[in-house]
Amino acid sequence: MLKAVILIGGPQKGTRFRPLSFEVPKPLFPVAGVPMIQHHIEACAQVPGMQEILLIGFYQPDESLTRFLEAAQQEWNLPIRYLQEFAPLGTGGGLYHFRDQILAGSPEAFFVLNADVCSDFPLSAMLGAHRRQPHPFLLLGTTANRTQSLNYGCIVENPQTHEVLHYVEKPSTFVSDIINCGIYLFTPEALRPLRDVFQRNQQDRQLCLALGEDSPGLWPGAGTIRLEQDVFSALAGQGQIFVHLTDGIWSQIKSAGSALYASRLYLGRYQSTHPERLAKHSPGGPRIRGNVYIHPTAKVAPSAVLGPNVSIGEGVTVGEGVRLRESIVLHGATLQEHTCVLHSIVGWGSTVGRWARVEGTPNDPNPNDPRAHMDSESLFKDGKLLPAITILGCRVRIPAEVLILNSIVLPHKELSRSFTNQIIL
Repeated sequence: MLKAVILIGGPQKGTRFRPLSFEVPKPLFPVAGVPMIQHHIEACAQVPGMQEILLIGFYQPDESLTRFLEAAQQEWNLPIRYLQEFAPLGTGGGLYHFRDQILAGSPEAFFVLNADVCSDFPLSAMLGAHRRQPHPFLLLGTTANRTQSLNYGCIVENPQTHEVLHYVEKPSTFVSDIINCGIYLFTPEALRPLRDVFQRNQQDRQLCLALGEDSPGLWPGAGTIRLEQDVFSALAGQGQIFVHLTDGIWSQIKSAGSALYASRLYLGRYQSTHPERLAKHSPGGPRIRGNVYIHPTAKVAPSAVLGPNVSIGEGVTVGEGVRLRESIVLHGATLQEHTCVLHSIVGWGSTVGRWARVEGTPNDPNPNDPRAHMDSESLFKDGKLLPAITILGCRVRIPAEVLILNSIVLPHKELSRSFTNQIIL
């Protein structure tokens, strides 16, 4: 018997995802046509012996999350439950707090997946590696170039046994080109070190109280446990943590730009996993170039040209002569005749007027470096907005014949002119 836990974070996270995360919890943002965490759930549901999937986070269980969970349970015929933390507990605190729920039924092992990663999720391969060489912790790892490795948790392994000998989260100097993918397989014994961290935090708390140094700024709480720093770094080299390397697709989804890149990766993967989700060119239909997802309820004019890497959401209207490339168009948006949308995300219910152009600048990994990943994006440099993809928040109205370039438009704005390299408040 197996279980899976998906760590979905909370509203205090995902700030780099704004303004898109204003309207929907980040884990439900559509990537390649389906909510981000649906890719995780689909992968978990395909593992033989999977009995339950738990979501752990700090979001209020609103209507959108409840509706998604109900639909997911029906589609995959699996119990899928949301467990809400009483406070943000870090990447390991929720696992320890809900340990009884995770261990109910005595699972052999349980997967732990961070919601903000895009991957082909080689869970069956990880399970096979675990069963051949059982240990409390198995981490999924991939490679990065020397510079970008500093942005991730770095793993030094024994190349013969794949034991993790050393682990450093976001080091200041080069440690290893093997990085942590944020996808794990734990045994029930893995919760014991989390208990030790919790008890140590409690002792530290009591000491702070005795010294009169208690304050929220100094003390995050005994329940806050960081898997990476508190557990992996401490236990590396003790024969408990091992790594399984993958050369499959992987990327973090920290920002809107990385969501667009993840959409491209998933759309490409649909060729083998879900070919029915990809639009096909047909007589009388729009021209399709490359991988394109079109929701069945969308209305797309036959003279529109779509792709590559385009995702069109529910109830979207695409007018005659529209050109869409490397973009996501969300629920209920309207692209009027002859608009051009490139490297952009068009928000829910937004309208782009006739002959308008909405364009961003991609921040893709270096195509000449097979180990390159998305750079950690910073919106500003020297007080100026850096070129990046263009984002239209929900219910934005773009007038006819204007240019919106490398800009972020906050929700409910009605523009009257062109903008370049600006945040429009």
